[in-house]
Amino acid sequence: MTNHSSASVRETPHVNQTTRTNTIINALKERAQAVLNDRSIDAQSRAIIRYALETNDPLLAELVRRADAGETIVDEAGFLKLSSTDEEKLAALTELICRAGDEAGTKSAALLVLMWTLENASHPKVLANLAKHLAFTRCGELNFNGLIEAQIAVFESELLADDTLVS
Repeated sequence: MTNHSSASVRETPHVNQTTRTNTIINALKERAQAVLNDRSIDAQSRAIIRYALETNDPLLAELVRRADAGETIVDEAGFLKLSSTDEEKLAALTELICRAGDEAGTKSAALLVLMWTLENASHPKVLANLAKHLAFTRCGELNFNGLIEAQIAVFESELLADDTLVS
């Protein structure tokens, strides 16, 4: 049996190679640090970016991009501001679900799309909180003569009958 020497062994150790992912992560961390040092960006936005950087939050890239572009990260109420596309989508779905009328098919489809959107969001809690806020606001607009309070009282009495939750 003879040895073929035409094939060479690769001698580049993998430990010393910088992967493309590490390069991207390092560049993102440098951009985030630059945003943290930029005093023209409001303190609350910098605090959110600092926290996202420390916790390796997957939203860090989006937050840094928005801060670099001069967009606001926090809304007037102090909540993390979503992209306008997400806000518009949630507002439209909430309107479809909450509007007056007996449109079970439309409302069910809108609720399904809303649930799918939340399920596949990178930050579902942020979107869920916005959807909840929009729904409560919309319900408040429809609260004629205390209708919401009366319905909540009925729900509460049924759910908490005998001081236990009904399953």
